[in-house]
Parts: sequence; structure tokens; C-alpha cells
Amino acid sequence: MKDKFIKIIPMLIIGAILITVGIILTQKGVFGSKGEDKPVEEQKIEEPIEPVKEEPKVQIIDVDSKTRPYAVMINTHNAALPQSGLSDAYLVYEIMVEAGITRMFALFKDKTFTKIGSIRSVRNQYLGYAFENDAIIVHAGGSAEAIGRINKENIANINVDGKYGQRDKELRKKRAYEHTLFTNSNLLAKAVSDKKIRSTTDVGNLLTYSAEPIDLSKYQTKPANNISIKYSSYRTSNYQYDSANENYLRSMNNTKNTDLVTGKQYTVKNILVYSVKYTTYTDHGYSGYQRISNIGTGDGYYITNGIALPITWSKADEKSKTIYKIKETGEDLVVNDGNTYIQIYPSNGGKLTIN
Repeated sequence: MKDKFIKIIPMLIIGAILITVGIILTQKGVFGSKGEDKPVEEQKIEEPIEPVKEEPKVQIIDVDSKTRPYAVMINTHNAALPQSGLSDAYLVYEIMVEAGITRMFALFKDKTFTKIGSIRSVRNQYLGYAFENDAIIVHAGGSAEAIGRINKENIANINVDGKYGQRDKELRKKRAYEHTLFTNSNLLAKAVSDKKIRSTTDVGNLLTYSAEPIDLSKYQTKPANNISIKYSSYRTSNYQYDSANENYLRSMNNTKNTDLVTGKQYTVKNILVYSVKYTTYTDHGYSGYQRISNIGTGDGYYITNGIALPITWSKADEKSKTIYKIKETGEDLVVNDGNTYIQIYPSNGGKLTIN
């Protein structure tokens, strides 16, 4: 009995030590006290990182680009249709020349194009529109007045009736020789290099573009599904709104204005249309040249998405930009992202119809 008790003593001592240690640790909060659970660290939940939403960018041109544009004299004579490459132009002016015929002044930049034309001669009334865009004029000769000014004033230009242009031999079977001249971006780049023409600009874009569709509902507007712009008995330009694609299908004299290469009808997002006085004069023995009274102010329309918005235009002098404003509020005009045709028809003899 005595021996058994002696054997139990060490076990009792060890038990007492363990109980004492447990009490100490509990008081220090290692195991927690009675009725109190040990705090559990909260699990950190990482919230998902939302991707940064990129601001929409204008697609028709790089608005930050410093590239100097080309302004190409495009033939619109009935015998020179169809044209080629206008779908690559971001801005196109249509102005009347002699005999009631119009020509287009089509602007291109930062584009690779393989066939632009056909190209015809330049006239004096287009120079101011080259100035307001700081553009390099691309032409095939010109009136004595225009060529005289180009040479005297050292206006940047490329005459493509030579090594910087190409005659389409196949078209020669169908057209007169003067309607067969074309060029491309490689030939124009070579001309800029050969002639040491400045290829960059700080002038900025003529128009301000919105990457998001513009809401015109807050202004006084009218429907614009069919537009007819009569320049003369020879030329009327027509537009029909395509609501499915939100652009305008372009025609001339109610005949589809199509591309020579693709066969597709040209489409237009924005139309700026207004009239100015045209004056006929004779120069160097040639009758029928036109001057346009485009210095000053006037009214017109900005047409887009089936709507016509009244606007004003102003041009301080030949070298200044034309300023377009919303007539109702005086706000600077902002246009939808897309190509723009500027139709400047004669107030004396022309006619605009919008319905």
C-alpha cells in the first residue's frame, strides 16, 4: 500500500504543474477565459478590380495627328464618273467651276490609298479651303490665275500630271484622255520628299468631332431624309438617309455616286450646306470662271442622322478657318464622328431642298 502511494505522488505533482500552467496561460489570453472565445481574425475579402473604361475615340481621323493633309482636285464631270477613292476622304468640298460643272476638293490624311481620282485642274476659289486646312494641293495643272498664285505665293502643291500620277490605260477605251489621271499615297509621299514639302502641321482640324452620337433634340430642327442641292442645270447633288446605317447615300443628278474600284455607293455621315454668291468672269481669254463670295457670314444647315440643324458660318479672310456655329444658341458646332461633305452652292441660281 505504501509502495503504491509512493508511485502516485510523481503523477499528482505533474498534474498539479500542468493545471497551474494552464491557469497562467488562460489568464494571459492564450486559451481565452471561461465564457470567452478567442478572437478570430476576419478573413480579408479582396474586391474584384474593375477594368478601366477607355474613353471612346474619334474614328474618322486621329484628332491629335500632326500630319499635313492632301487636298485633291477630284473630277465630277459626267464623262468622268465613277470616281475612285472618295471613301477614304475625311472631308470633301463641292464647289462649282465653269459651265455649271462642280469639282470636289477631297482631303486625306494618315491613309494608304491605291487609286484616287480622276484628278483635274485647280481653280482660284479652292485656295482658301487649302489654307484653312493647311493642306497640300494635289492637281493636274490649273487656271492661269490659280497657277500664278501658287507659284508667286509658294503654295504647297503637287502636280500629278507627270511622274506623280498614272493614266489608266483601260479607262482610256471608255473615257476621254483628260478623265483618266489618278494617283496614290506612295506617289504623293515621293512627291513630298522630292519637293521637300513640309509634311506636318500645327493648324489643327477644321471641325470638332464627337466620339459619342450627338443629341440634337434640344434644338429647333427639321427632318432631313432627302436632300437636293442644285448647283446648276448641269449638276445637282442628292442625299438619301439610310436609317439602318445612320448615314446618307450620295447621288449626283439622281444617279448613284459610286466608286470605280469597289462599285459601292458613297456614304456620308455629315453634310454642311450653305449658299454664297457666284460671279462669272473672264481670265486670260477664257470665259466662265467663277468667283465665290465666301468672306463674311451667312446661314446654312448641319445635316446628320436624318435631322437638319440651322447653323451660321463665318470666314474672316481667305486664310482663316470657316467657323460654324449653331444658329439658335451661338454654340460652336460639334459634328458626329464620320466623313463630312461641305456643299457650297450658288445663292444666285442654285436651290436647296430638304424634306
